[in-house]
Amino acid sequence: MGNIALTSTLTLPCGAVLANRLAKAAMTERLADASNRATILHERLYRLWSEGGAGLLLTGNVQVDRKHLEAAGNVAIDGTEDAEALAALRRYAAAATVAGNQVWMQISHAGRQTPKTINPHPKAPSAVKVALPGGQFGEPVALREDEIIPLIGRFAHAARVARDTGFNGVQIHAAHGYLISEFLSPRVNLRRDAWGGSLAGRARFLLETVRQVRAAVGDDFPMSVKMNSADFQRGGFAFEDSTVVAGWLDEAGVDLIEVSGGSYEQPSMMKLEGQEPAYDPTIAESTRAREAYFQKFAPEIRKHLKRAKLMVTGGFRTAAGMASAIALDGVDVVGLGRPLTVDPGAPGKLLRGEAAALDRWEDRLRVGPGWLGPRSPFMLVKAVNGFGAQSWYYEQLLALAERGAANPGLGLLAALLSDQRREAARAKKLVFLF
Repeated sequence: MGNIALTSTLTLPCGAVLANRLAKAAMTERLADASNRATILHERLYRLWSEGGAGLLLTGNVQVDRKHLEAAGNVAIDGTEDAEALAALRRYAAAATVAGNQVWMQISHAGRQTPKTINPHPKAPSAVKVALPGGQFGEPVALREDEIIPLIGRFAHAARVARDTGFNGVQIHAAHGYLISEFLSPRVNLRRDAWGGSLAGRARFLLETVRQVRAAVGDDFPMSVKMNSADFQRGGFAFEDSTVVAGWLDEAGVDLIEVSGGSYEQPSMMKLEGQEPAYDPTIAESTRAREAYFQKFAPEIRKHLKRAKLMVTGGFRTAAGMASAIALDGVDVVGLGRPLTVDPGAPGKLLRGEAAALDRWEDRLRVGPGWLGPRSPFMLVKAVNGFGAQSWYYEQLLALAERGAANPGLGLLAALLSDQRREAARAKKLVFLF
């Protein structure tokens, strides 16, 4: 069942065909230059991933506003791009498709999760600060209503540029606590106008973005949305909300919905505390027993989809688990992330039957044993482990891009310090064109 399930093609509602059921999930690369343009490092990295065998590559988040970056090294498309920026994107797309796979650009706006070194007062649905210690994020400012439609237009512009420069599709990032996810969350979106309140009001930004992006790229261009199954916070965006929004996205003509979860405040996508996400009690025990973090949500979300395909990312490590998700849970595409930062050829090995499982590097990354591990009772230690592991993977991406090989022997603390120093230096060098 494994190889057949993973190697079969998938035809999307727009008519595009994926060569197999494995996707390289979006991971922020932080490889852009000081003007937030793509570089040769993107070309080298994505050529490796293209040759790695996955039928679909999703880029790291490309920002639609240079004042709202997730990190200083993000690529941005916000209307300020010049001829060289467009040429760099064409080279990027060409390198990412050398093996005949598809590459889709993930477009995003960091909202209140913009580091304060980049913007001390980022725009958000409401002036609700990120509830994390350490002062990484600034004081957000609520968007005026007259700012919202032009902001949605930025997503449409970025999508049009993606198509014009050779990318095969786009993914709208509506997860992980960034701007669109903030609009969806009743904890963060406290607006009393038409862009807040009920779920329909909170989903309006996303659905209008989908509408404008589709108008910009046409009906034959793949469009995806990455959304949270839940944000796992009391009073936040709940699983029941996600099923309703998934149905609305299906009706709006989205081709592929990717399910993930969490935010910086409750980072289930990073497994910061080793916690299991909350789940709907109606989902079968057999489904819960399988390996992926968010796979348990797939069967219920599938009930709300008539045409859109479903992708699940997070925690898949065995070919059997991936095949089971496709055969039994209604998953159409399996997203692989962190394992591909160390072994970019892992998808091909799975597809050819040369590997039954991927290395679980996350089990080895920790400050130390016992109370210094990721299950430490101390929040600070948990945070160091969680964010240190995240930095470790960033460092692997950089090693792949610079040298063509990962550096798995790198220590967690060394990776954390190196990543933080690099990002601080990049933030100081940003060339602001606005």
